[in-house]
Amino acid sequence: MNVSKVCLLVLLLGLAQLAILASYQEEEQGGESITKDDADDDDDDEDDDNEEDDSEVKEENGVLVQNDANFDTFIADKDTVLLEFYAPWCGHCKQFAPEYEKRAKTLKENDPPIPVAKIDATAATAVAGRFDVSGYPTIKILKKGQTVDYDGPRTEDAIVAKVKEVSDPNWTPPPEATLVLTQDNFDEVVNDADIMLVEFYAPWCGHCKRLAPEYERAAQELSKRTPPIPLAKVDAIAETDLAKKFDVSGYPTLKIFRKGKPFDYNGPREKYGIVDYMIDQAGPPSKQIQATKQVQEFLKDGDDVIIIGIFNGEMDKAYQLYQDAANGLREDYKFHHTFSSEIAKFLKVTPGKLVVMQPEKFQSKHEPKMNVLDLKDSTDGSKIKDHVAKHALPLVGHRKTSNDAKRYAKHPLVVVYYTVDFSFDYRVATQYWRSKVLEVAKDFPEYTFAISDEEDYSSEIKDLGLIDSGEDVNAAILDEGGKKYAMEPEEFDSDVLREFILAFKKGKLKPIVKSQPVPKNNKGPVKIVVGKTFDTIVMDPKTDVLIEFYAPWCGHCKQLEPVYAELAKKYKNQKNLVIAKMDATANDVTNDHYKVEGFPTIYFAPSNNKKNPIKFEGGNRDLEHLSKFVEEHATKLTRTKEEL
Repeated sequence: MNVSKVCLLVLLLGLAQLAILASYQEEEQGGESITKDDADDDDDDEDDDNEEDDSEVKEENGVLVQNDANFDTFIADKDTVLLEFYAPWCGHCKQFAPEYEKRAKTLKENDPPIPVAKIDATAATAVAGRFDVSGYPTIKILKKGQTVDYDGPRTEDAIVAKVKEVSDPNWTPPPEATLVLTQDNFDEVVNDADIMLVEFYAPWCGHCKRLAPEYERAAQELSKRTPPIPLAKVDAIAETDLAKKFDVSGYPTLKIFRKGKPFDYNGPREKYGIVDYMIDQAGPPSKQIQATKQVQEFLKDGDDVIIIGIFNGEMDKAYQLYQDAANGLREDYKFHHTFSSEIAKFLKVTPGKLVVMQPEKFQSKHEPKMNVLDLKDSTDGSKIKDHVAKHALPLVGHRKTSNDAKRYAKHPLVVVYYTVDFSFDYRVATQYWRSKVLEVAKDFPEYTFAISDEEDYSSEIKDLGLIDSGEDVNAAILDEGGKKYAMEPEEFDSDVLREFILAFKKGKLKPIVKSQPVPKNNKGPVKIVVGKTFDTIVMDPKTDVLIEFYAPWCGHCKQLEPVYAELAKKYKNQKNLVIAKMDATANDVTNDHYKVEGFPTIYFAPSNNKKNPIKFEGGNRDLEHLSKFVEEHATKLTRTKEEL
C-alpha cells in the first residue's frame, strides 16, 4: 500500500471518530446542539444562582436586616417591630450598634418574641423617605405597620419597656393632644382660650407632613403645663372659609390666638422650639419694672429702643389697652410698664403716659431724648402701635441682620457700612463715623438712615460692587422696588455723603442690578428673565406674564421643570402671554411686589395690574392646575377654533 492510500485511510478513520463523538454528545444534550448563545445563557444562569436575593431577610447578631425590597413583606404580618434607621458612616450609629444588638437579644426572649430590625437609610431611600428619616440613628416602633414615635432615652431598659408596652394586645395609641378645629367648633374653642396655637395645613403638603409629629409632640408637652397651652389644627383645604377668613395663603400657616384675636407665629417648627416659644408667648407682653436703677441701666447699657408705659395700677383701663397693643408688637419690640411714682418722677412724666426713648449711645442733639404719648381710657390701640413704630428708630440707627428687616423696611434707606462695634475699645471710632452720618441725616427727614457692620452685610456689599472698594467706609441707598445705588468709592465724609444723596434725589444715579448676562437667544417656549430684563419682560404692560422664581439646587424646581416646559408649549401661540422663569439666586428681583421667600415661587403678572401680581398657592404644581391658574387670571387670552 502506497503512502497516499495510507494517509487517506487515516483521514477517513479520524472523520468517523468525530462523527461518533458528535452523535454521542448530541444524545447527551437531548438531541440539541449547543450554540454560543446557549453557552452564554448557561453562564447567566450560573450568575443568577450566585446573585443575592434582596427580598430575603438576613440576620446580623440577632438584628434582622431590611431594605426596600423586603420591608413591606416583612412587616405585613408583624404585630410589633423595633426598627432602626442608620447610616454606615454615622459614628453615633456605630457606637449604638452593640447596644441595639443587646435589645434585639432581650426582645427575642420575650413571649412572644418581638422582632428587632435595622435599615441602611442611605441605601433603602424609599422606606426612609416614607418615615421622614432625617438623622441617624432614628428609632421607630411599628404597631401593625403604623408608626409609634419613640422620643425617650436610648437606654436598654427604656426602649425595651416601651416596646413591650406597645406589644401588649390591649395597648391602644394615646389620643392626639392636638385639637381638630372645623367651622362648627372654631369660634367656641378659640374664643375661650387665653392663648392657643393653630396650624392651618393641607393634607398633601410635604412641609405639613414633616411638621405633624413635631407639632403633636409639642402639643403633648404643652398639655401637661398648668395652665395648659392648647395646640390645634385646621384642614385648610376642607375648611376654606376659615382659611380665607385668616388670610391663609401657604401651608403650613401657624397663628397664635388670644381670646380669638389672631397674631402671626414667627417661632421655630420643632418640638422644643415650639414649646419654649409658646411658653414665652403665654407670659405677659410687657414686663414690670420697679426700680429707677433698671431704667438707668437701659439708658446706659441698652442696645435697643426703650418702651415704658407708666400707670397707676393694673386696673387702669389704659393699662389694658397698652397690654393689648403690646401683644400685637411683642415679636418686634420689648415692652415694659411700671406703677412706680419714683420712676415716673425720674422720667418727668405722670401716670397715663407711654415713653419711647433711645439708649444713650443712640441719642443726639438733633432729636428729642424721649417721645411721649398720652394714654387715655379711649386711646385706640392703633395709636399706641403707630407711636412705637414712628419713634422706634433713632435718627441714625444700627441695622443688624438679626431682626431688623421690618424696622428698616421704609425706603429710601441710606446705609453706611464700616466696622461697627460699640464695645468699650471701639466705641469712639464707631461713634466718630456715625456722627458724620448724623450731620447729613438731620437734613433729610424723609429718608431713613442706618449704619451696618461690613462683615454682617458682606453679601449685600458684594452685590453693590463695593466689596473691593478699598475704602474703610462705604455707602449705599436702598430704594423702593428693590433698586440699589452704590456711592462711588472715595474717602468718606459728611459732604461726600450729602452729594451722593442729592444726586440720588435729582435722579442722576443709575441703580446697581445683580444680573446674569442677557440671553442672546431667548426664543424658547419658556422665556429666560435676568435682573436686567425683569422690567422689560415681567413689567411689560402689553402682556400677561407667568413668572417662576427658582434656585438651581432646588429639588422641587427640578421636578417642576418638565411640567413648566409643557405649560409653555401649550400656550406658545398666545402672543399676549409670556411664560417665563428667573434664577432668583443669581438675579435681583427689581420690584418689591414680587416677594420670593421660597422655591419655586410662581406669580401671574396681569397686563393691567403689574403692581399686584397673583401668587400661585394651594394647588398641585401640575399641568392641569397651572393651566387653570393661567386661564383664570389671563386678561388677553385668545381661543383657537379647536377650543371654541
